Amino acid sequence: MPIVQMYTTAICPYCVRARRLLEHKGVEYEDIRIDRDREQRKIMIQRSNRTTVPQIFIGEVHVGGYDDMAELDAAGKLDPLLQQAGHGSGSQ
Repeated sequence: MPIVQMYTTAICPYCVRARRLLEHKGVEYEDIRIDRDREQRKIMIQRSNRTTVPQIFIGEVHVGGYDDMAELDAAGKLDPLLQQAGHGSGSQ
């Protein structure tokens, strides 16, 4: 199972941005589409206590949504979190 899991929908612009950021860093992730699977939506809500997408997890750490992940990246904290979770990231 990939270290990074992201709950998304097809039409969410923040989901697209989150995918692009992870792909830019060379990070593999599991894209869990809640618009295709209602059970996954329930799991997402249970894990995150949120109903909006994306919801991003790095290992067992709930990062939050795209804005939260982008803030971590801007503060230089995303790459260390990815590395701590055992995922090598393509540094900038």
